[in-house]
Amino acid sequence: MPPTNETDDRPPLDGFRVVDLTQVIAGPYATLMLADLGAEVLKIERPGHGDDLRSVGRYPGREEHEDYFNANNRSKKSIALDLKDPADRKVGQDLAKVADIVVENFSPGTAHRLGMGWEDLQPLNPRLVYCSLSGFGQTGPSRDRYALDPMIQAVTGLMTVNGDPEDAPLMVGAPLSDVIAGMFAAYSIVSALHVVRHNGKGRRIDISMQDATLSALGPRMGEPLQAGRNPGRHGNQNPMRVPANTYKTKDGAYLSLIVQNDRHWPRFCRAMGFEDLVDDTTLATGAGRVAARETLDNRTAERVAQLTYAECVDTLERERLPYARVNTYLEALEDEQVHFRGLVRSLDHPTSGTIRVVGPPWLMSGAQAQMTPPPLLDQHGDDVLKEWLGWDQDAINQHHAKAAE
Repeated sequence: MPPTNETDDRPPLDGFRVVDLTQVIAGPYATLMLADLGAEVLKIERPGHGDDLRSVGRYPGREEHEDYFNANNRSKKSIALDLKDPADRKVGQDLAKVADIVVENFSPGTAHRLGMGWEDLQPLNPRLVYCSLSGFGQTGPSRDRYALDPMIQAVTGLMTVNGDPEDAPLMVGAPLSDVIAGMFAAYSIVSALHVVRHNGKGRRIDISMQDATLSALGPRMGEPLQAGRNPGRHGNQNPMRVPANTYKTKDGAYLSLIVQNDRHWPRFCRAMGFEDLVDDTTLATGAGRVAARETLDNRTAERVAQLTYAECVDTLERERLPYARVNTYLEALEDEQVHFRGLVRSLDHPTSGTIRVVGPPWLMSGAQAQMTPPPLLDQHGDDVLKEWLGWDQDAINQHHAKAAE
C-alpha cells in the first residue's frame, strides 16, 4: 500500500501496482480505468501471441495495426510470460507478491490451474485485492458456460427490449455488457483498497457479466420486478412518454426528441406549431399522451419532416427542450462538446505513429495520470523485472535464455 501523505498532489491511484491477467474487453476495460486513475498496470501476456485482440479487428488499410487492442490498453505495460511454464509461473507469482491488485478474466478455475488464483496468491500477499471477471461468476450452475457479450445481452433480457416491436430481439451494437462489468470491477476494486488501507486485509471480488448487466438495467426492471410483466420492444419510442422518438428532418438528419414531463408539453406544442393542442385537457398529462401515442407520433413526424435540422434546433432551443441529432460514431467524436472537454486524445505509438484514443470520461481537480500509448507485446518485460523484482541484467539474461530453450 502506498504511503499516505495528505499534502501530495498525485493521481488517486498513484503508487498502486496492478497485475493484469485479462484480455479482450471486460477485464482490460477495468484495468484501463485503474490506469487512468494513476495505477501502474502490468499486463501479463502469452509469449508470441498476447491478448487475443492484438490479432483481431484489423481494419481495411490498417491491417498492420492493433487498433482494436489499442482502444482499451493505453497507459499499461506489457510482459510476456508463459504461465504454464513453472519458471514463468514463479515470475508471475513474484510479481503478484509486490502488487496491490490482481485482475483476471479467465474461465472459472483457470487462474488456479495456472498458479495465479486467489488461493495461490493470497497466502503470498495477504493485502492483495483480487478480482475475477467472468460471464456468469465463479459459483452457480452456469459458472462454466462460455460467455461473450452477445450471450450476456441475450440471457439478461437486454435484447428483448431493443429493436422494433414487430422485429426479432436485437443486440445493442456495442459490447456494453463487457464494459459495464469492467466498470463494476474497477468500482469494487477501488472500494476494496479503502478497506485494505484500514485493516490490512485483502479482498476477493467476483464479478459476473450477467449480474452486472442486470444491475445496470435500472428502472426497466421495475415492471418485471413489481408487476410481473415483461416490458416490450418500442424501437426508439419511450413506453412512458409521448412524443418520444427519432424523426427525420427535411434535410435528411435524424432527430431524437422527447417530451419529458407535463411542463414540457405546452412548450413542445409552441415549438412544433401545435397551438391547437395546448389547451386540450386530454393531452395535458403523460397518461393522456400515451393513450394518443399513434396520433401524436405521426403528427410530430410530419411536422419535423417539413423542417430542416437547423430549424428544429432553433425552435427546440428557444423552448429549452431535450433533443439531439443522431450522430454516426465519426460525428460523435467530432462533436464540439467532446472537443471542448478534451475527451479524445492523441498518443505517439511506437509502430502505428499518432493514434487517437478516447480518454477517461471524468474531469478531476488535482494531479492527473500521465497517459501513455498502448504497449507492444513484452515491451516492458526487462524494466519490470528490474523495477518490481530487483533483478540484475545477468538474471534477466538467464531468464531469456531459459525461455528460448
